[in-house]
Amino acid sequence: MKNSEFKSYKHIYLIDKKSRVKWWFLFCILVFLIFLFMPWTQNIRASGTVTTLFQEQRPQQVNTIIGGRVMKWYIKEGDYVQAGDTLVQLSEVKAEYLDPNLLERTKEQLAGKQQSVEFYRDKAGIANQQIDAINSGLQLKLNQLTNKLSQLQLKVQADSAEAVAANNDYLIGRKQYERQKTMFDSGLVSLTQLETRNQQFQNAQAKKISAENKLANSKQDLTITRIEMNALQQENIEKVTKTQGDQFQSLTQVASGEADIAKLQNQYASYSIRNGMYYLTATQSGQIVKARKSGIGEFVKDGDMIAEIVPDKVEYAVELFVRPLDLPLVAPGQKVRFLFDGFPAIVFSGWPKASSGTFGGEIVAVESNVSVNGKFRLLIRQDTADKPWPKELKLGTGAQGIALLKNVPVWYELWRNINGFPPDYYTVNETGKKEK
Repeated sequence: MKNSEFKSYKHIYLIDKKSRVKWWFLFCILVFLIFLFMPWTQNIRASGTVTTLFQEQRPQQVNTIIGGRVMKWYIKEGDYVQAGDTLVQLSEVKAEYLDPNLLERTKEQLAGKQQSVEFYRDKAGIANQQIDAINSGLQLKLNQLTNKLSQLQLKVQADSAEAVAANNDYLIGRKQYERQKTMFDSGLVSLTQLETRNQQFQNAQAKKISAENKLANSKQDLTITRIEMNALQQENIEKVTKTQGDQFQSLTQVASGEADIAKLQNQYASYSIRNGMYYLTATQSGQIVKARKSGIGEFVKDGDMIAEIVPDKVEYAVELFVRPLDLPLVAPGQKVRFLFDGFPAIVFSGWPKASSGTFGGEIVAVESNVSVNGKFRLLIRQDTADKPWPKELKLGTGAQGIALLKNVPVWYELWRNINGFPPDYYTVNETGKKEK
């Protein structure tokens, strides 16, 4: 019996059947050729994380401004707080701030220093009155001495006239005496007459000397009065200078007191502000994370982080890191597609419209400085013209970005990748034409 007569043989061996492999091969070749000429959107891919464009919306540390000891906790990790809520209470540990009446005592010191400054200011004002009184007394005495000086000047004039008259009498008496003596020598007059004339001459000489002495005394009194006026003015200058020195010393005390007042006011304000720093409050609304200190009575230093607040109202953005080779291909305003961790998506990078589960974004900033990882950082915000980003996003969520570039045939993209060429880059000018 021949094998071809078995039914099972006819089902297993197809020797007598016509093969369609050639047509399937030609069909695949045709499909592949058609595929090569299909449009492909060039793109560059980068990875990053979810962040925000605004610094105040990023996680904020709550730091202590002063050192102290933890007295009471009002929150725990995971709690949601509102801006202004109390987080922790601290107590003072520095010796210079332990006095419970520190503010009151500092205020008393400030009041005492202010009163002292007022006293010195009043003393400086009284010095002006003293100077006015000294000048007034000087003016009165100068007026008296001026009147005396006028009287002495008149007396000097009278004594001068009297001295001139006495000198004339002396000259006349001397001539008369000389003539009388000549006549006595000639025997024309008696000795008695000569002696009488001599007596008259001696009297005239005595009056002359007396008048000259009187004139000299008057001149001396006039000079003494003038010297007294100068001495009085010099004494007045010394008194005024001494009073002004006391006044300047008082003003110096006033200036020093005002400096001390400013220092005390600064201390009082610092103490008052420090009293309000024993309670740390939330700077904004959000969730408490990373509470570093634990327990009651633990010491904290100035600037230590107590906890971290993650804001509850965030305008999300994405930071991507691109290679330096791809940096010239991105620019602000360029569109980007995203795949967020935890959100499933079907992605065809060359056919973005056929992708599903991706989200749109727009580049807002390209940093000019390289990051520590050797790549350049991009900041991308949500594309308002596309569907909104998921509300379930959290800061730090991973993101895969796809920057869309020029549309080219598939064969060109394969040829470019085989040769290791970078993607094509184009910009849109004002007229809307594409330039290579």
